[in-house]
Amino acid sequence: MHHVPTVPMHRPPPPERAGGSTRGNSGRAGGGISQLSYLGGLDGLRAIAVVAVMVYHANLGAWLPGGFLGVEVFFVISGYLITLLLVAEHERNDRIRFGQFWLRRARRLLPALFVMMSLLVVYTAFFERDALGKLRGDVVAGVFYVSNWFQIWTGAGYAEANDFAPLRHLWSLAVEEQYYLVWPLVMAALLRWKGHRIADASRWLVLAAVVVTVVSALLLRTGSVESAQATPEAFWTVGDRAISKPNALYLNTITRMSGLLLGSALALVWRPKALARGAVRDKGPLVDLLALIGLISLCLLAWYLHFMGVGSVDLWLFRGGFLVTGVATVLVIAAATHPRAITGRLLGNPLFRWIGTRSYGLYLFHWPIYRIIQQRAVGEGDAADAVNPLSTMTITQFVVAMVLTVVVTELSYRMVEMPIRSGAMRRWVAHLRRQRDPGPRRIIATGAAACVGLVAFAGVNMSTAELKQNDVEAAIDEGRESVVTLVPEGDPEPSATTGVTEPTEPTNPTDLSSATTEPVATSTSTESDPTAPVTDPNTGTSPPTSTPGTDPPGTESPSTPGTDPPGTESPSTAGPDGTSSSRQALGDSVMLGAASSLKANGFLVDAKESRSLNSGSEIAEELKEQGGLGDVVVIHLGANQDPLEQSDLDRMMAALADVPQVLFVTNRLNEGYIFEQNALIRTLPSQYSNVTVMDWAELGNGCPGTCFASDNLHLSAEGADFYADQVMSALGLE
Repeated sequence: MHHVPTVPMHRPPPPERAGGSTRGNSGRAGGGISQLSYLGGLDGLRAIAVVAVMVYHANLGAWLPGGFLGVEVFFVISGYLITLLLVAEHERNDRIRFGQFWLRRARRLLPALFVMMSLLVVYTAFFERDALGKLRGDVVAGVFYVSNWFQIWTGAGYAEANDFAPLRHLWSLAVEEQYYLVWPLVMAALLRWKGHRIADASRWLVLAAVVVTVVSALLLRTGSVESAQATPEAFWTVGDRAISKPNALYLNTITRMSGLLLGSALALVWRPKALARGAVRDKGPLVDLLALIGLISLCLLAWYLHFMGVGSVDLWLFRGGFLVTGVATVLVIAAATHPRAITGRLLGNPLFRWIGTRSYGLYLFHWPIYRIIQQRAVGEGDAADAVNPLSTMTITQFVVAMVLTVVVTELSYRMVEMPIRSGAMRRWVAHLRRQRDPGPRRIIATGAAACVGLVAFAGVNMSTAELKQNDVEAAIDEGRESVVTLVPEGDPEPSATTGVTEPTEPTNPTDLSSATTEPVATSTSTESDPTAPVTDPNTGTSPPTSTPGTDPPGTESPSTPGTDPPGTESPSTAGPDGTSSSRQALGDSVMLGAASSLKANGFLVDAKESRSLNSGSEIAEELKEQGGLGDVVVIHLGANQDPLEQSDLDRMMAALADVPQVLFVTNRLNEGYIFEQNALIRTLPSQYSNVTVMDWAELGNGCPGTCFASDNLHLSAEGADFYADQVMSALGLE
């Protein structure tokens, strides 16, 4: 049996992530002050960044709200190393060999990426066939490293946060690869212009990073983010597409350049070999102190910042959050590369170094493994009993996912990445060819042909697969056929196929390379991503698509029952389709899923994804002014508004004061802010004599049959009928 050579573990090879190698590459040895020896401290910093992102993606920010900032750390490291390598090559050869540079990047990145995507396509073809059609675009975008622009353009839509979307995290790889394509050309121009005074260009790079931050802050809209129709100022319209501003700013290459620019600027003035000769060679304790400040800053940023909460974006993230993250990372890199600082030795401990050298693989494989585990868990049993929604993981799932990720990453590292990078694969093939015994060659050729055939079979299936909706999309689309618009909201809404991308990434490290699934996060998730991710991530918040966690939703004790049937409804004249203007229902996407069942019971239903209570109040106020309120009004809103305060409910009730029967519905979602909202809603009957409460947070758990979609939040057909029956019962209209 032939052994594939590997590099001895006592001297780990440079990770060279997408961010480049930590030691010099081709060309004449020695000489220049920009030459690199192995920097274990940078591997340690990579380890911290990738772990933060993996923790973030496991629970979309619930465990570490700003964990997606690990992507920004990788951007800074990449900018630093790539620029240093380019300057070093110019010192050796008096020019930059673009072809060789791009070939090294391809040899470093493509093998593991193609293995991951091939395995994923095969898995999807056999076990998630309904997702093949939607996976097709992500695969093509991933191959050509344009995933970030693909996600911005296509969006993920509200309900698509429930898709099996295992490639949303590739957006950050795309950002870095686009940087690798352009930056050597920029550096060649700068080196030609500045020559030996290239360090002077660092100030312009820092200024460019500041400009990127200022432009992002100016472009980002403040306030709530709902649908393109309700908050058109939060979207850019391109043709018939609504492009979410937060997602576009988070995912696009230009507005995410600040970290790469800061790292590049540092490389021009902080070269490890030169530090040993310069005036700062004895300043190790000082740079260690700066590194401590940087690490503490990164921890605080990861704990307090987030991408998108319920209906709103964290403005501090775009108004300096990314820039401060980049500056903090620069401080740590400066110490990690200083020859007399202890930071590099501490960060370069064996465990961190092992993680760091495999950071690319860990990032590449963890998100697909997460999604597979989550999809399998949600698919077990009835959806109503599911406690493992697609946006969260239990501790047990997380441990299983980490074990699988480490195993797959190590196999990829030893059997694919290192053999190709070191040339061992080429030597091994040459050795096989020289053997006289054709047996091993035939066995290997047969195995390779079988693998290629399997991937080809899956690829053909993917290329011809029908583009299918997930169950949440199907329910919402069916509901749209039964809704009315009681009061027009703003401009006509763009195509329903466009919208906001899931984080994923947040969802998120780069090469390493969200989604959050950094996020990405989107306005359809409670916290952010995506993987991508993702977003995402690909990223509205209406109601958040995060679903009940490990405990059944709405198990908190009601403070006020509020479910006594009110008096009978005032007489009204029914229309030809059985609906009546005296029965009105105003809600978000959960009610939208029950629209057809409510319509069958005589209701005019005005429900829409991402609608907040305040938006519903505006509709109620307009109806009151027009004299268009019915005798019965059902309100199911609030999940897309955090915080929701008593004054918000009072505003709604001021508009509904003259309505004989008002039914408020609590929200069934296992989130702390929902528990607080439901407690306020349950007190309304004691404050307003015309209010009754339907405690859906409790009643929903008693729904028989398969009542919920895969997210354990939106309604199936059975759930829609049950929901409508409970509304009728609460109103005393059975």
